[in-house]
Amino acid sequence: MRVFVTGASGWIGSAVVPELLGAGHQVLGLARSDDSAEAIAAAGAEVLRGDLADLDTLRAGAASSDGAIHLAFIHDFSDFEASVTADRRAIETIGATLEGSGKPLVIASGTPAVPGHVATERDESSPGSPVAGRAANAQAALGMAARGVRSSVVGLPRTVHGDGDHGFIARLIAIARDKGVSGYVGDGSSRWPAVHVLDAAHLFRLAVEQAPAGSRLHAVGDEGVPVRDIAGVIGRHLNLPAASVPAGDFGFLGQILAVDQPASAGLTRELLGWRPVQPGLIEDMDKGHYFG
Repeated sequence: MRVFVTGASGWIGSAVVPELLGAGHQVLGLARSDDSAEAIAAAGAEVLRGDLADLDTLRAGAASSDGAIHLAFIHDFSDFEASVTADRRAIETIGATLEGSGKPLVIASGTPAVPGHVATERDESSPGSPVAGRAANAQAALGMAARGVRSSVVGLPRTVHGDGDHGFIARLIAIARDKGVSGYVGDGSSRWPAVHVLDAAHLFRLAVEQAPAGSRLHAVGDEGVPVRDIAGVIGRHLNLPAASVPAGDFGFLGQILAVDQPASAGLTRELLGWRPVQPGLIEDMDKGHYFG
């Protein structure tokens, strides 16, 4: 299968591309810069120059492939609405290109935040939740199943961890170093789901190969790690106290840290036989690579 991958040089894409190639697929990776193009080519994939705003390039990539995995997302939290809009246009463009073909379109989204219980693949985010905007885009992608696209959505947890991660965990570590305390919000009981990047990459491959049209999938290894446990690991490695601090100390992350948002992947495991085999978040953090 020839698979068009947006975000091919990103944190998750850099794991998905070798996962696909290792399974015998060909990969066409979207690259918005020279550095991205070099990384994609070095991995053994073909390069297509362009970005999410270049809709003609997205059409060309999808039209020349047997399916697509859409991973790219503009992580500009100062204008998150614009990022969600760009994501929606990319999904609509790729989906329209694949319409009527029966080819797969797999997109990345977030696991739902559902107050009061562990979110499953059957749940949707509550209005106003941290991932509500992307959830609407995911729903649009799933709707393409009625138009002859084998669409599926992989819900990613708040933390996709592993050696080289510069996401939320790295940001929490930087904040702890700056403040002199490894903080958490409230009593620290709010839970974050997590998955290792290699396990997530495996699920994206299974999805593009096998997922039935309209499938909601969850790439969840740890259903919910209390944020105070995350703070404890950070404090131990930095020799700092772990303590409750004001949400404002975390900037935009404060709101996210305060939300209890565990999620499960039971239905995904049953549907595709996916089994996470990499270390969980706490074990991975204790390996020390986040603190080098």
